[in-house]
Amino acid sequence: QVQLVESGGGLVQAGASLRLSCAASGVTDDYSLLRMAWFRQAPGKEREFVAGSTWRGATDYADSVKGRFTISRDNAKKMVYLQMNSLKPEDTARYYCATDRRLYVDNILLPYDFWGQGTQVTVSS
Repeated sequence: QVQLVESGGGLVQAGASLRLSCAASGVTDDYSLLRMAWFRQAPGKEREFVAGSTWRGATDYADSVKGRFTISRDNAKKMVYLQMNSLKPEDTARYYCATDRRLYVDNILLPYDFWGQGTQVTVSS
């Protein structure tokens, strides 16, 4: 069973940066062929897509984070990262890492199969 463990969240002031990490285990296929994505959920709101990365190396971002967040991955270590710069109070949420049981998927927005427990990011004004 695939397990995802996020880390790197915390309490920061507006304008600061954070780097989230997500470690995958139990991946029996080639990790580099999987989609990886970050989602977030704020209190009282639905979970929303933040950023994603395909096996081809293509990336996509929510409009609200474009130019501020960057997704990257280290396939050898089975890690995916989310570098978050210029954080805003509206970025406050629990951030989740997600991946797929299918390989070679190009559509970043299709449903994901595996989720981590999340890491909390709180941005004060």
